[in-house]
Amino acid sequence: MNSLSLNRKVKHRAPLRTLGEGLRRQFGCRVHKVSIHAGLTCPNRDGTLGTSGCVYCGPTGSAASWADQEMTITDQLRCGMAHAKKRFHADRFIAYFQAFTNTFAPARRLQKLWDEALAVEEVVGLSVGTRPDCLPEEILDLVQSYAQSLPYFCLEIGLQSIHDKTLLRIRRGHDFTCFADALDRIQKRDIPVCVHIILGLPGESRQEMMETVQALLDWGVQGVKLHHLHILKGTFLEQEYLKGDVRLFEMDEYIHLVCEILDLIAGRMVIHRFMGEAPENLLLAPSWTRKKNEVLAAIYREFGET
Repeated sequence: MNSLSLNRKVKHRAPLRTLGEGLRRQFGCRVHKVSIHAGLTCPNRDGTLGTSGCVYCGPTGSAASWADQEMTITDQLRCGMAHAKKRFHADRFIAYFQAFTNTFAPARRLQKLWDEALAVEEVVGLSVGTRPDCLPEEILDLVQSYAQSLPYFCLEIGLQSIHDKTLLRIRRGHDFTCFADALDRIQKRDIPVCVHIILGLPGESRQEMMETVQALLDWGVQGVKLHHLHILKGTFLEQEYLKGDVRLFEMDEYIHLVCEILDLIAGRMVIHRFMGEAPENLLLAPSWTRKKNEVLAAIYREFGET
């Protein structure tokens, strides 16, 4: 992958719609998501589909540093909220059930977990991360009840790519048809959804990445999280990277690609995230993952929203 110039000037369709700005308008204050580890696992780890997880998934399942499954939901929230108040001056909070697959449990257990989070003062909503193959009708009944009753609710679904060859390559454990079926059932219930995609997955061309984005637009998905492929220690992808079998984006190249995507989706989808993040002690590459503020500033500057 070659580095690209950042001198490109674009004429975007509409201003960007970001989650942070949308929450501020809705609640009239700074709202921050606090990550939670609910002690749940994943069908790609517990033996249902596999035991090693997706090739990029780390040992904590993307949990924040305070999201310790040995702590109660309440204590995790209080710890994360204290951090967000100090660092981001946040006033209200979304409980984000992030680690692993947060609908991979009986409905009664999920209800107990979600209700505990909502009982914490200053928590105004829920965000629930999951997989498309873990959304049976009973669980969607529960999800719909919360979506209809809360000021904010979002079901976050990991897709990563619409291409079956890629899903197989990254050991995702489901195909595109599984996702399309789940999304259809979710949309029939008017449940707000955000789809996660990873840019730079092994073997994918730039065109294939744009096809995934276009598919989300065609389906009328409300929100998207963009992640760049990064390598975590202790993952299968680490082994491939160290052998030289995985290429990663240069920082300027990723910025350029994100701006192309923003040209397409601005004003039409809410952007929940522009890039991936990783715990410092687990991140192997690329090193520019640590430069989040610099990357975000460059994206806004190139896109024309300085």
